Amino acid sequence: MWTKNERKRKVDQVKGKVKHVVGIVIGDDDLKADGQVDETVGKVEAAAGRTSRKTGNAITRVGKAMKR
Repeated sequence: MWTKNERKRKVDQVKGKVKHVVGIVIGDDDLKADGQVDETVGKVEAAAGRTSRKTGNAITRVGKAMKR
C-alpha cells in the first residue's frame, strides 16, 4: 500500500511525463526539459519514500519479534 507521500510523488511523475510529452508535441524545449526534471524528481522522491516505508516496516517486525 502506498503512503500519502508516495501517491503524491507518483502524481508528480505523471505530471512531469505529461509536460515532457506536450513539450515535444508543441516544440517547446523549456517545457520538455521542465517535464523531464519533474518526472525525475518524482521518481527519486518516490524511491526514497518506498525505502523509508520498507525500513519502518522492517523495524516494526524486528520490534515485534523481540517482544516474543
